[in-house]
Amino acid sequence: MKKSVKILWRVAFGFLALLVLFVLLINFRVIGSMPSMEELENPRAALAAEVIADDGTILGKYYQVDRSSSDYNEISKNVINALIATEETRFYDNSGIDAKGTLAIPFYLMIGKKRGSSTITQQLALNLRADNQGKQRSNNPIGRAFQKVQEWIIAVKLERNFTKQEILTLYLNTVAFGDNVYGIENGARTFFSKDAGHLSIEEAAILVGMLKGNTIYNPRRNPKDALIRRNQVIDNMQKAGFITPAEAASAQSKPIVLHYNKIDHNKGLAPYFREVLRDELKAWCKNHKKADGSEYNLYRDGLKIYTTINPRMQLYAEEAVAKHLAVLQKSLNAQNDVKTGSIWKKWPKFLDQYMKESDRYKALKEDEVDDSAIVRIFNTPTRMKVFGWKSATEPDLNEIDTVMTPMDSIKYTRAILQAGFMAMDPESGEVKAWVGGPDFRYFKNDHVAKTRRQVGSTFKPFLYCFAIMNGMSPNTVLPNEPININGWTPHNSEGSTGGSITMAGALAKSLNLVAAYLIKQIGAKPFADFAKNKVGFSSDIPAYPAIALGAVEISLYELLQGYTMFPARGINTKPIYITRIEDRNGNILETFAPVKREVISEREAYTMVKMMEGVVAPGGTGARIRSRYNIQGEIAGKTGTTNDNTDGWFMGYTPKILAGAWVGCENNFIHFSTTAIGQGANTGLPIWAYFMQKVYADPTLKISTNDHFPVPANMSEDDIYMNYDSNVKPGAESENVGNGSADDYGSGDASDYATPGADKTETTPPPAPAPKPKEEQKDKPKATMPPPPKKND
Repeated sequence: MKKSVKILWRVAFGFLALLVLFVLLINFRVIGSMPSMEELENPRAALAAEVIADDGTILGKYYQVDRSSSDYNEISKNVINALIATEETRFYDNSGIDAKGTLAIPFYLMIGKKRGSSTITQQLALNLRADNQGKQRSNNPIGRAFQKVQEWIIAVKLERNFTKQEILTLYLNTVAFGDNVYGIENGARTFFSKDAGHLSIEEAAILVGMLKGNTIYNPRRNPKDALIRRNQVIDNMQKAGFITPAEAASAQSKPIVLHYNKIDHNKGLAPYFREVLRDELKAWCKNHKKADGSEYNLYRDGLKIYTTINPRMQLYAEEAVAKHLAVLQKSLNAQNDVKTGSIWKKWPKFLDQYMKESDRYKALKEDEVDDSAIVRIFNTPTRMKVFGWKSATEPDLNEIDTVMTPMDSIKYTRAILQAGFMAMDPESGEVKAWVGGPDFRYFKNDHVAKTRRQVGSTFKPFLYCFAIMNGMSPNTVLPNEPININGWTPHNSEGSTGGSITMAGALAKSLNLVAAYLIKQIGAKPFADFAKNKVGFSSDIPAYPAIALGAVEISLYELLQGYTMFPARGINTKPIYITRIEDRNGNILETFAPVKREVISEREAYTMVKMMEGVVAPGGTGARIRSRYNIQGEIAGKTGTTNDNTDGWFMGYTPKILAGAWVGCENNFIHFSTTAIGQGANTGLPIWAYFMQKVYADPTLKISTNDHFPVPANMSEDDIYMNYDSNVKPGAESENVGNGSADDYGSGDASDYATPGADKTETTPPPAPAPKPKEEQKDKPKATMPPPPKKND
């Protein structure tokens, strides 16, 4: 044998030996970062966490990539057939590497054509490697060649450890369908609003066709290209013998019909709730470990979070908030100080602050634009989109194309009314609906749990309850006379004074003078202790007399928890919105049970229920529930209005549902100028009423006007009798004329809540601190007591 031939053979064998050694080193993870055998046997494709409503529907997801998982028998045969016909007809005949296709590559390269040779198993290997290591396909030829060897090795291992069905399933669970959607189940739900098991031939062909280019062949973005690609896939299915020519012709003749429903954290039901829940779940993941000792990952581990939210109630709540805010906003916009922008003359520092917090300002500063030029830009009209009420049922329509200066857009946005609404089962504690604001796309601040505002007269039921516990009766007659407590002289809103009234009547009419009389008799410190240590408010409850009028800042969420003791027969129940958390395999990781404790007796609770029924009876501040909204059945509640109509509240409950609403602006100094419009009976109450109209009309919810508050066994008719009469001469009942209701006499001004000598510094930070309560009165003297709320206007 010639020497040159020997050298050639030696080089060939040497190259082959090096190649084998190279493959072995990669296989045994000496070089590179091959997934371990355990990782291949238990592939961990990142799965989105799912937030699930009480009826099993998906409210939303938390993900970095939106992926879901299906079993083989949950995937339509049409999808499997389309995939094999289009991606690899010899799938069942190879062991992970298509030898013919691989050997043909050089020939195709020589004639200037590009040919893919990756089998479905190799593509799965690429997907798993990218998912486990966070590495995508390399653009460097040498790096790509190295990756290719890794994919071959992984493909062979996958073929040895999984059946063909399992490989197909894994592949379809990891592929991308564009729009940040991964997995066949997610693709089916996103583009066709159905599960993967019910995809038709043409729908399956659309999704499989997208695998070649999920942007080019995206039917939402490029319908023409998608149609051509779909029909090609259908041709492939016919040629492979999966469908008949007639079936192919029928499928190809149909237009593309999408039912696109991309789950977006800004859209869908309960976005505010989902965002609050996200923060809680992040903390949960940090405090809980998997079997390997690592923390759970909210975005990758496929957690299933089962919640108490009822989709129907949630929809009714969102529609109720939108319906009423759209009407109220017109009144606020028509107000002269808001319409002209003059309300900002006293608060220029906040305009400057909001300007500097804007994305526009930050972008200009990054471009090194000087301050004077930025001011000119912010005062130059420009085209923009802003939030505006157009539809209560179609949030996507609530966007306005307009021309205004960026500075005017700040003023406009800050004057948009905000709201919070939550509904729950008072006995089980299950939260059924949660609306944290008007539109999560534009306003991220949650006004259910994240915001504390002064609660005004909605706090009075706790004062009256404490009085009942201390020996008073609903029919005890109290004076409606001017009062002075160490210099503090509160007033009723419409100037009513003189005469006397029963406790039940005073609560129904929300008279501040009577509440002040009670706090003087009972003592501010004992009442504050009761609210903090017995009812369980975590918010600061300072022991000064103005707390009788609700001069405390509490979140809607916490206030609702406090109210549970009335309809729940004396039991305080912490709201609960998660029932259990499962891992991706359905194993229960944790269950959640309501936290309950007895606060008052069943007799005291029922007494308060009967007293609070007077609020919605003729002459009560919430009487319009009956007269204007025609809601029947047993209802109890309380209106609330803080000073200068800054915050409007309504807390109401039936035997089976407790709900509360708050309405106001982010900044305390932007508010309604008249009590007729700004009181809680006109701002918060209608939201509650619209919600309950829908709830009562929905038989599936099993909440009826025939429901009754259970009467304790030890109570007699005399105990239950409530006398709401009085000889008090109320002031003018402005907008309530003809409704049979009284104005919310608790909406006084800041002086009714102040303490003499207190610091008068104006403080109104951006998402405004809560204003001073003032539930129904008119501005008068200043008082003197411990730290009262600061004057906001």
